[in-house]
Amino acid sequence: QVQLVESGGGLVQAGGSLRLSCAASRSIFGINSMSWYRQAPGKQRDMVASILRNGNTNYADSVKGRFTISRDTAKNTVYLQMNSLKPEDTAVYYCACNAGLYTYWGQGTQVTVSA
Repeated sequence: QVQLVESGGGLVQAGGSLRLSCAASRSIFGINSMSWYRQAPGKQRDMVASILRNGNTNYADSVKGRFTISRDTAKNTVYLQMNSLKPEDTAVYYCACNAGLYTYWGQGTQVTVSA
């Protein structure tokens, strides 16, 4: 099993920035992918960004050019740098780790962007 703990959420003004962190309980070296998802109340949980084993990244169209996913394998941590935040980015952000047989989820961190 792997446990994931997100941090870095909070309240920010529109146009501001936040960096989310996802700390894993074990090494993330060699995992299939690490991803960030978000879910607003009453809405589906959607993938925001992912980083694959080979380092390739994918982003939802809504965040391209504003968000950047990165990882620090030495620290067992994945980051989501969020710039130019908009009120519509408000959601609970979840870290997900696909380690082959299972996908593990963090508990989420709230991001609120005020107009």
